[in-house]
Amino acid sequence: MSDVPEVPPEGAAPVVTPVRVVIAVCLFAPFVALLWVGSYAKTDPAFIGIPFFYWYQMLWVLISTALTMTAYQLWQRDQRTRHGGTR
Repeated sequence: MSDVPEVPPEGAAPVVTPVRVVIAVCLFAPFVALLWVGSYAKTDPAFIGIPFFYWYQMLWVLISTALTMTAYQLWQRDQRTRHGGTR
């Protein structure tokens, strides 16, 4: 219980890597896109008679699915390389 920070052993993989940053962006992007309501709170342009407000949100369901799948695949690859490919 000392105030000295724990130093990771030599050769330990860093916690924040470029792959993990991409994973975080993939998971955070849908929140930003959908919580910024002012950017899509309008009716035009309509798509097959559906106001923009609705089809934009439905489009983000598909985009979020793709981004989550991408993040999952990147996470799996990151874990395999981190643990020496034993998984």
